[in-house]
Amino acid sequence: MPTLPSSEHSHEQRAVAESFGADAERYNRARPGYPAALIERILAGSPGRTVLDVGCGTGIVARQLQAAGCSVLGVDPDPRMAEVARRQGLEVEVARIEAWDPAGRAFDAVVAGQTWHWVEPVGGAATAARALRPGGLLALFWNGVEPPPEVAEATGDALREHIPVPGRFSFGGEAYRPLADRAAEGMRTAGGFGEPEPWTFPWRRDYTRDEWLEQVSTSGGVNRLPAETLAGVLAKVGRAIPDAFPVVYSTVAVAARRSS
Repeated sequence: MPTLPSSEHSHEQRAVAESFGADAERYNRARPGYPAALIERILAGSPGRTVLDVGCGTGIVARQLQAAGCSVLGVDPDPRMAEVARRQGLEVEVARIEAWDPAGRAFDAVVAGQTWHWVEPVGGAATAARALRPGGLLALFWNGVEPPPEVAEATGDALREHIPVPGRFSFGGEAYRPLADRAAEGMRTAGGFGEPEPWTFPWRRDYTRDEWLEQVSTSGGVNRLPAETLAGVLAKVGRAIPDAFPVVYSTVAVAARRSS
């Protein structure tokens, strides 16, 4: 649940893009996975089960794909994130996807979970096209999050004096649709793909107070606050929210097949 990038040039914001590895273990614990329906849709649309995971981070998407029987290679620009993923059995190459060389390898699917907005959309799509075999699938996705109103408001109120956030700390799936649209336009411009297709998957997860606070601490911008400031923010949120509550997610995706 990162702070939603507001600029169409978010891929140029490298300090933010590469800030998540500062506490990679916490990121790995706190960040949610993705709905089973998304994983099933990716597998159903791929000609096989060899997958390239772009911006793999600590391996959250990759582990779900591996559990479904896929062979996964990760690519990530942050060696700290890559090290956590490797300790959990994922092979990772450290690079930005725009400059990464497939070196003759071909994949059935290229995926990116919560990361493609940090990628230059045309350059990233061009690399994906080179890495995919004909008929292979490029699938890019983001988790939109809508906590209960009192949780969203308390979180936004506590953060607002330190970082820019909207009135409520809530980014539903439609807030991420512009990122998916931008990614789709990058595919069209790069060439080599059929027409991109939008997907949406609603789901929910129950949180305890501590789980929510830990996830908030990994959000873009929040994770760059000084430790004392962050502790104060989280304490303020913690005093204002329930012990447990449901959070509604909507995973927004865009996917396209590699042309023959």
